[in-house]
Amino acid sequence: MTASFRFLVAESEGPEEREERRESVGRSSGETYAKTLRELAPGATCDRLKPAEESSPVQRPEVLAGYDAVFLCGSPMHVYDDTPEVRRVLDFMRAVYASGTPSFGSCAGLQVAVAAAGGKVGPRKDGNEAGFARRIAPTEQGRGHPLLSGRPLAFDAPAIHSDEVKELPPGAVLLATNETNAVQAAEIRSGKGIFWGVQYHPELSLHEVAEALRHQADSLVEQGLAADREALEHHAVRIDALDREPARRDLAWQLGLNHQVTDPALRRLELMNFIQHLAGPRRTRREG
Repeated sequence: MTASFRFLVAESEGPEEREERRESVGRSSGETYAKTLRELAPGATCDRLKPAEESSPVQRPEVLAGYDAVFLCGSPMHVYDDTPEVRRVLDFMRAVYASGTPSFGSCAGLQVAVAAAGGKVGPRKDGNEAGFARRIAPTEQGRGHPLLSGRPLAFDAPAIHSDEVKELPPGAVLLATNETNAVQAAEIRSGKGIFWGVQYHPELSLHEVAEALRHQADSLVEQGLAADREALEHHAVRIDALDREPARRDLAWQLGLNHQVTDPALRRLELMNFIQHLAGPRRTRREG
């Protein structure tokens, strides 16, 4: 009998942000990740860890090596801030690399992996990429990479972030980019580890995208992305409605989206590819 996957989900939201997110969408970032992973890999064990807040025996490389994969969630954390929380998260990621356990991260998860391996992260010069990252294009290397298998030459994806990767670490492979973000997807190898990550959010539902926009409404209005809070709410209402009725062509057309976003299987494609190509072989070796 094939053993169930053993996944570790690392979330770096602070306690207040975690509770705010639970009040908003019913789950923390780590709980969203675990829910999505169990849907993609039924029966998977999904342990959760908060490396920004605590040290744990789980964070030792020899313990991390017992997992089939580690997943790093999005977070409001700025990895270029020299704080105890950031230092703990970067130390955790270095332990993941040292363990040889394959890892995947979205948004801040990508940024943590970049910084831990020697790359650079900083604020986006154009403010937030909010709601959806548009016209993401795989690079020449990305078009043949299994992380992006099944993606077309250009696609959109859920995204909301104010930081970006400024410089990939030595030896990293740029897999996708778009007009506003030089790094939308990358592969990083450090120590014994391999990391696949994206700047966007394949784990999120459209409802969670709508709530993220509402949470940052004042900032988005200030940046000129919405005329006022009423306009932003109108936008969020349509995204919420599309979440409930993904076959609504009128809503998809109004929002400028296609099946790459509205179809949950396609929206989560990078996660499924990672599980198939890296976590699956790791599980097989563990069983052997």
